[in-house]
Amino acid sequence: MALEVPYRSIPDMLLQRVRKTPEDKAFAVPTADDTGITWLTWSQIGERAKAIAAGLAELGIGLEDRVSILSGTRIEWILADLGINLAGGATTTVYPTTEPEDAAFIVADSGSKVLFAENPRQALKLSGVETSLTHLVVIDGLADASAQPPQLTLAELEERGRAALATTPDLIERIADGIGPDNIATLIYTSGTTGRPKGVELTHGGWCWQGVAQSGVGLFEPTDLQFLWLPLSHSFGKSLTCGIIHVGVPTYVDGRVDKLVDMLSVVKPTLMCGAPRIFEKVYNKTVTTATGSGGLKTKIFHWAVATGKRKVALEQAGKPVPAPLKAQYALAEKLVFSKLQQRLGGRMRALVSGSAPLSRDIAEFFAAANLPIMEGYGLTEASAADFCNRHRKIKIGTVGQPLGDLECRIDADGEILLRGRTVMRGYHNLPKETAEAFTEDGFLRTGDIGELDADNYLKVTDRKKDLVKTSGGKYIAPSAIEGMFKAVCPYTSQAVVVGQARNFVTMLISLDEEAIVAWAAGGPLAGRSYEEIAVAAETQKLVADYIDQLNAKLNRWETVKKFAILPRDLSIERGEITPSMKIKRRSVEANFADEIDKMYAGSLVQM
Repeated sequence: MALEVPYRSIPDMLLQRVRKTPEDKAFAVPTADDTGITWLTWSQIGERAKAIAAGLAELGIGLEDRVSILSGTRIEWILADLGINLAGGATTTVYPTTEPEDAAFIVADSGSKVLFAENPRQALKLSGVETSLTHLVVIDGLADASAQPPQLTLAELEERGRAALATTPDLIERIADGIGPDNIATLIYTSGTTGRPKGVELTHGGWCWQGVAQSGVGLFEPTDLQFLWLPLSHSFGKSLTCGIIHVGVPTYVDGRVDKLVDMLSVVKPTLMCGAPRIFEKVYNKTVTTATGSGGLKTKIFHWAVATGKRKVALEQAGKPVPAPLKAQYALAEKLVFSKLQQRLGGRMRALVSGSAPLSRDIAEFFAAANLPIMEGYGLTEASAADFCNRHRKIKIGTVGQPLGDLECRIDADGEILLRGRTVMRGYHNLPKETAEAFTEDGFLRTGDIGELDADNYLKVTDRKKDLVKTSGGKYIAPSAIEGMFKAVCPYTSQAVVVGQARNFVTMLISLDEEAIVAWAAGGPLAGRSYEEIAVAAETQKLVADYIDQLNAKLNRWETVKKFAILPRDLSIERGEITPSMKIKRRSVEANFADEIDKMYAGSLVQM
């Protein structure tokens, strides 16, 4: 049955929301001292977005003209994005961590006419670069009057827009009437684990479909309070914005990841979406804190987790939880899990994980703590949110069922294929790559391997290109092993399996600096730097024990025979992970070739 979408475009969806609930809470921002939050109503959001749109129209922005945003997550990002769409333009996203060369490529390749830069430092990334930009808008700080292209502040752009609206009050409504579902709303460049990023053309119809489809899975409720910190440059963030507008979900916006834990206790959200890394960090902190002192506290923690997992196992199997176990779980929640719940604000109804695989063990841990994670799946080429577990119908180890009327089938080689309104129009200026991305009957090739169960829940095994084939001919799914190790070892930041065309499997490991330094405190390594701790015999022994625990869970040919603890964490700047925290395996293996060579040097270890 086709999903009914009552909007022609994002402007249509926003204008309907403003008319329907003008005085309802829309988006909140932190107060200057971070002790509270300040709300903007839908009417205020609409007024500012329309002023930005009118200002852009004054600068010559029209239907499908590209406008780039180079900024971190903040309320002005959302306002600029909505303003661009209201003007008929297409938002081109650039991560604030993007290096100048790649930022210049995206702006130039997209043909962007205007760039919103978070501050003068970000604006400098385009200094001296030949692009099609006619203007640059600075969100924070002063505009450089002598710069080329001409600069103006966001406040000045909005003032221009208000002046234009004073003359032509229905300007934006007239523009919105000319925007249809097949027009481009967003041009998002895939961060990509290999090669140069490609611009993905995503339409208004696809994003409106997202907003409506999300409301049918229990993801958003009008009574929720969402904490939005995700990078809005990523398709996951954009898809959430559409759900927020359609449902009218009050949402706190704050991209300062270093303030995340502190602000959770201030905001007290009921819903938060994130990448697996954020849940891994919470898990690591919880486990290391609970087990660091040993003794009775550690025993109680392990008992509580085991109790919670027994309860979850019965629920997952569709079986009743017996009264004695319910009583034990109530005690476990009081003694242990309530502390974790309070750390996340004390009111969390649901957590959502996407953009990368979530370890089953970590999902089970959060479920045991009565903090269920609704894991989902999607990709930029299909507007990010394509599958999601339903609230109270979570099947751990899967990414849930398809949203809306999205079609999915599994190809002969196991590749997941998708077809529907949410799928991209194509890659920008890349007709050959666009044709290769689709089957003859119009299904998008996702590049992911997976399987559908009898209830239409999808299990994603790995990336098609990431599957490792050893010299013995055995196929290994590295992300599954890496996720298992992160769950086993609470001191892990990143883990990368190596084994392509090798006769055994090895692993590169970076440690969570905060966790490992805390572990070292009070012992012979106290006061040492991360680099010193990483090479110490005590640390090597610690990690080796966790490797043994991992290997006990693996098939013989998957077991990790050797490992290397890296002297630093993987980084976006060195091209080792994408801004959405996906591992760029080729870059990692190239940057740490010496460490890999040492693990295989002169070895005759067999699978």
